[in-house]
Amino acid sequence: VVEYLDFAGGDLRGADYVALNPNAKTPTLIDGEFKLWESNAILQYLADKEGSGQLLPHDTTLRADVTRWQLWEAVHFNRAFGDLAFETVAKPRLQLGPTDEHLVSLAVADLTRFAPVLDQHMHGRRYLVGERLSIADFALLTFESYRDRVPFDWKPYTHINAYFDRLAKLDAWVRSAPEQIRAQRALAA
Repeated sequence: VVEYLDFAGGDLRGADYVALNPNAKTPTLIDGEFKLWESNAILQYLADKEGSGQLLPHDTTLRADVTRWQLWEAVHFNRAFGDLAFETVAKPRLQLGPTDEHLVSLAVADLTRFAPVLDQHMHGRRYLVGERLSIADFALLTFESYRDRVPFDWKPYTHINAYFDRLAKLDAWVRSAPEQIRAQRALAA
């Protein structure tokens, strides 16, 4: 069961939710008595639990490469992209205060630094790691729906754009998106 929480309405700050996730952030996975937070840990847990090795390879080299890209996206690329999306899209839409232009500048600078790394890596590739879709791809797609809404010039990054465009059409990705994102994609198609 997927449950969407109202960030602006304070759902993440409620005592019941903080008891599940002391960071008061999403996502949080509840599997029986086991509670797990941090999106990449959740992806690895679910892929391991499924067991086939399709989304998280059993081969140690490929698995390490998946983990590398998950860490890279969290610490560098999606951190910058997420900060930019929050400051320029979410804050104004949710009326959470003025945009912090200093954070916007830092996020743009970081994206300018790290986007070429991903763009070069994706040249001639369909997926981040090996020849198959992995949880690293799903981790990197987190903010792809904000690409056209943030003040960053994506035009030079043709390989990133092609990669995001291709993976954003995956049935599993489309079905997992909140209704608002699905509606926006349907209008754009």
